[in-house]
Amino acid sequence: MAAGFDKNAEAYMGAFRLGFGCVEVGTITPLPQMGNPRPRVFRLTADDAVINRYGFNSKGMRVAAAHLSSRSTRHGILGVNIGANKLSQDKAADYHKSAAHLSRFADYLTVNLSSPNTPGLRDLQHEEGLRACLQAAFDGRDEAGGPKAGRPPIFVKLAPDLDAAELFRSMDIALDCGISGFILTNTTTSRPANLSSALKDEAGGLSGQPLTSLALQKIAEAAKHLRGSGQPVALIGVGGIGSAEQAYARLLAGADLVQLYTALALQGPLMVADLLAGLRAMMKADGLSTIADVKQAGLSAKQAVRHAAHVATESAKLQSDS
Repeated sequence: MAAGFDKNAEAYMGAFRLGFGCVEVGTITPLPQMGNPRPRVFRLTADDAVINRYGFNSKGMRVAAAHLSSRSTRHGILGVNIGANKLSQDKAADYHKSAAHLSRFADYLTVNLSSPNTPGLRDLQHEEGLRACLQAAFDGRDEAGGPKAGRPPIFVKLAPDLDAAELFRSMDIALDCGISGFILTNTTTSRPANLSSALKDEAGGLSGQPLTSLALQKIAEAAKHLRGSGQPVALIGVGGIGSAEQAYARLLAGADLVQLYTALALQGPLMVADLLAGLRAMMKADGLSTIADVKQAGLSAKQAVRHAAHVATESAKLQSDS
């Protein structure tokens, strides 16, 4: 489950029960804030898409911590996504505060620098802004204490609107800071020409099917860059995943794990079990037994789409014959 569904860590156990093996709560800000005025979320039904401009509406880190402290089981992987308050004069300090306050509840922390709905936030994906925010998060996590081996790894979530050179530069800075993984991608501010919904020009981040190709391309680029650098860090693929075939393509391109949210909102909760069943069937049809085997393919975005489509067809044939 991608961040955005359970902003205040109130429903993560229910998300696990839907079938998600990993749930990421947030984005959580240090102080409570209302977010942007309503209406701030728009369904583009004809495009299988959503535009949102929530603006990090959050009850704040203390409320989230109270909810997280009642976690009754270690079932599943729980990520905690942290962000900065809109009016904060020191965004890096916000990441320090939230990491210090919430890291003890997290299996991993995500530093969200890529929401398009907080003014100036995406500028922090670059150079010294990125370095400062990541270092602040690491310092906050370490201040929270606990054995070094038990401290949560830190991921960073980046935008799909970075070009390849910008993406690689941001990745290199993050790797130099000691990051454990990248989440690609957040929503896009671009608007594909083929959008047909009347609401297509609303301000905010676009998610759903129009984001699929762009988000897949970023995973493939990032995976290739990491192979060249020899850095063993994780990649989480998110953005426009609404079927087993699309999830499989993301894994073929190099993702270790995939997330979704918009598809759940548009298709309903049963889609999670359907997608998982479809993934298992596709792996069987492809003669593979683990996600690591799928990722090992290291395909380009175009190759991943073609191979996933082929395997989906073969899987459907096997199921119809059985």
